[in-house]
Amino acid sequence: MSNQAITLTAICFAAGLAFATPLHAELKATKGPNGEDGTPASSVTLTPEQAAKIKAGHYTAALVWHESSDYSKAASQGAIDEFTKLGIEVVGQTDAAFDAAKQKSDVETVMAKKPSIIYSQAVDPDTAAEVYNIARDAGTKLVFVDQPPKGYVYGVDYVTLVSDDLSKMGKRAGDAMCAAIGGNGKIAYVYHDANFFVTNQRDGAFKQTIIDNCKGAAIVAEQGLADPTRAEDIANAIVAKNPDVEGIYVTWASPAESVLAALRNAGNSKTKIVTMDLSEPLALDMKNGGNVAAIVADEAYGNGVAAARAGALALLGQKVPPFLTVDNLTVTKDNIPEGYRRSLHKEPPASLIAN
Repeated sequence: MSNQAITLTAICFAAGLAFATPLHAELKATKGPNGEDGTPASSVTLTPEQAAKIKAGHYTAALVWHESSDYSKAASQGAIDEFTKLGIEVVGQTDAAFDAAKQKSDVETVMAKKPSIIYSQAVDPDTAAEVYNIARDAGTKLVFVDQPPKGYVYGVDYVTLVSDDLSKMGKRAGDAMCAAIGGNGKIAYVYHDANFFVTNQRDGAFKQTIIDNCKGAAIVAEQGLADPTRAEDIANAIVAKNPDVEGIYVTWASPAESVLAALRNAGNSKTKIVTMDLSEPLALDMKNGGNVAAIVADEAYGNGVAAARAGALALLGQKVPPFLTVDNLTVTKDNIPEGYRRSLHKEPPASLIAN
């Protein structure tokens, strides 16, 4: 999913800051799936001498994705641009359409071209070792998004993981919600009901931020979401039981679109939505002054840049930290173009810039 990871720091919900108190001491720093400390991805760089060695090496790379999305396209572009700067030829790009068997075939296909580096997000980390063993055994440097295959060892089987500053994303979402409801009111909390460290950390940081920093607010409904297709039913049930709820936090954009549909169908124009990851329908609603108050998104393009650099350093025998985190920002109706440029490294869709 990358899941998937959005500040109006300049404005930073100035009204909301009036309600903020210092961050709770127990709001934990972002950790990797095996408890790794996060290291800013921007700290991974190559010296001119290292870059020259890479260019002289005539290396190649392949991008093996779990799906095709705005996120994966932006991350791919970041990697391609950085590989190009380093003289590394990209010899393959694949999309598994969330099919683990297809991803195994994709890896086998790109391995026919003997890439020096593979940058990838696994469809199913629990079974992914079988997918990537052929590449690992051939000496290809593996850089993963979010999670490695189960059983893989950092520095032995793979180079590093590149992910998000998850706690920071959750805090931004909490601050945005507090601002959207003016620091007071009832909030519903729709979290990801699965053991997935990305969403678990983001969701938990949101909740803790509301509890600690938004003293006039109360979380009056909590509902786990295991199946995103049930989001509309969940929203209907929440609003039926809590018709005066001022805000709904939704764990990521796809189910948030369904929550938005439920509010519209109910004629509810007042309940505010805060979620994660850019979405054109949500951003359009936000642009038009609808229910969506804020979207927190990571810098997906930067994920690809960091992955390319990490893979290149590994080719030179250099070790990089085990868990790299890219930055994120809060997108509101006032900074949608900036949000798309920073997160996805592209201009927003025409619908979001038309008057």
